[in-house]
Amino acid sequence: MTDIDWDHPKDPAPGTWQLDHVKQYVGSNGAEGQHWKGTQTLLLTTVGRVSGQAVRTPLIYGEDGGRYLVVASKGGADDAPLWYRNLTADPRVRVQVGPTIVQGTARTATAAERAAFWPVMVGHWPAYDEYQARTDREIPIVVIDPA
Repeated sequence: MTDIDWDHPKDPAPGTWQLDHVKQYVGSNGAEGQHWKGTQTLLLTTVGRVSGQAVRTPLIYGEDGGRYLVVASKGGADDAPLWYRNLTADPRVRVQVGPTIVQGTARTATAAERAAFWPVMVGHWPAYDEYQARTDREIPIVVIDPA
């Protein structure tokens, strides 16, 4: 595998709220942006499965025993978000939570873990239940283990 330039990731598209969120988060070293619309967010950097380049995405997160949990909802779309497809191809990730940046490994939660974690994540963002109702795809929860 090639070395990844984790310090210079590709950010969300210009003109999107996601890019504005990432810029605020990074520009304040996590002091602003971690708390968003009544929930908490992190910055997840995955390895692009086609480009091999680091790609950064802001996501709502939960925690479980030192691990981070994120939901691959894409608002209830029938296809998975790009960041999820990236990490299923290469599980190496980087996570920024507030000012803390760690490397980690991501995996899809098992069925039993998903059953336990889904209510936790809906507690952080109630719309996840609406997103699940929009699609026949079972929306995955991703478990990130910091290195």
